[in-house]
Amino acid sequence: MNKFWAYLKTRQFRITLLMALGSLFVVILIIFFSLGLYTRHGSGIPVPQLKGMSVEKAMSLLQEQGFDYKIDSVYVLDEKPGAVVVQDPDPGTFVKENRTIYLTVVTRLAPLVALPDLEPYTYREAEATIANYGLKVGDTTYRSDIANHVLEVRFGGQVIKPGTRLPKGSKIDLVLGNGQGPSEVEIPDLTNQELNEAKFAIKGAGLTVGTITFQGAITDSTTVVVVGQMPMKSDSTSKVSIGTRIDLTVSQSKKADVSN
Repeated sequence: MNKFWAYLKTRQFRITLLMALGSLFVVILIIFFSLGLYTRHGSGIPVPQLKGMSVEKAMSLLQEQGFDYKIDSVYVLDEKPGAVVVQDPDPGTFVKENRTIYLTVVTRLAPLVALPDLEPYTYREAEATIANYGLKVGDTTYRSDIANHVLEVRFGGQVIKPGTRLPKGSKIDLVLGNGQGPSEVEIPDLTNQELNEAKFAIKGAGLTVGTITFQGAITDSTTVVVVGQMPMKSDSTSKVSIGTRIDLTVSQSKKADVSN
């Protein structure tokens, strides 16, 4: 034990201790500077402003500045397709080169939504429901009817039913009842009209196509014409209530030449 304490007092021990401490200090310095170099401590480049930019331009800019990127898509009503709407990190944030920048871009294809059943709703109720489904109200027309709710929904001029899938953001047209009840319209003269023309005239007058009776053999449906209707216009009856059924009798014959 005395020899150990005597050794601690020797010059050789002091030299060995100093060399060990110096070596440890050098190792610590190497680790510190190596770590700083590896992480580029105190260095960085600012993230550019990308929101509102087209995704193509944003990708090009990020590549030029040495960033990686990942892209997600989302549908945003009334936003330009292909535009960047969210970026992470935020603009101006200092980050290391090769950092991944996350972009959210407005998709170019609108998702499809199912048309809700709007017929039980008044205009205001239907308008709110349409907005909740991401659709828009287009033209609004009124039809004489005792009801004051939606009677028909149209898209592209065609009547559509609940459940029809439409691109989100589409405009749909509404036909509503005016709440004033049925009114009278002139009875159209359908004699000698082709069947499809007669049906169109009936619906256009606010009436309903009733029973169609075929008279004789029918060999060519393109030459079927109306030879009788009920009710028909007469001196005593010229008008009927909206929605009245018009029964037709059709026959296989060509339309008469009205010039003779």
